[in-house]
Amino acid sequence: MKKRLITGMALWASLQCGMAQSLEKMQWFNEPEQWKIENQALTMYVTPQSDYWHISHYGFTVDDAPFYYATYGGEFEVKVKVTGDYKTRFDQAGLMLRIDHENYIKTGIEFVDGKFNLSTVVTHKTSDWSVIALDKPVPYVWIKAVRRLDAVEIFYSFDDKEYVMMRNAWLQDNTPVHVGLMAASPDGNGFNATFEHFKVKHLPDLRRQEWLKKNAE
Repeated sequence: MKKRLITGMALWASLQCGMAQSLEKMQWFNEPEQWKIENQALTMYVTPQSDYWHISHYGFTVDDAPFYYATYGGEFEVKVKVTGDYKTRFDQAGLMLRIDHENYIKTGIEFVDGKFNLSTVVTHKTSDWSVIALDKPVPYVWIKAVRRLDAVEIFYSFDDKEYVMMRNAWLQDNTPVHVGLMAASPDGNGFNATFEHFKVKHLPDLRRQEWLKKNAE
């Protein structure tokens, strides 16, 4: 009985610390050659000449960058701390929410023309790209995405306390989504990227909450 109690307490403590999303239980799409999980952090050497983009502006489609994910339905909040040894134009790392190869959102830090940019690509058959240029390099950034109904709100932070919205984008609701950690090196020979404190938090369904309010006893 004592052993069971200790096991149960350890499980409860791990859930309270946001460890329910065990990195070891996630899966790869385009697994890179070099990666490891250590101290609840994922580090990868990003596959050279890899990216996610669909048709628009550049006229090509690529879908071959590393993506480490789990599948979630409904509404949720996801966040992660991202650190990268960015070297070459378009080196990038962050979060991705992906339904399929024609419907996804990737967001994080992207290195463009020698500057750090907060970057978001939203793809629904064709891709668009929005950036916020930073005044100086940053050692890391926190990226957070909140999926509510048919929209995803994307935020950034440098301290995991004050978050600033950087994008609001449409994403089909009532559809399972692959949620996880993405990095790409379209023009380069790869780089090291580290993802820490990855956490997905379930959010109660808004439509159901409204129904409950209207039909409360």
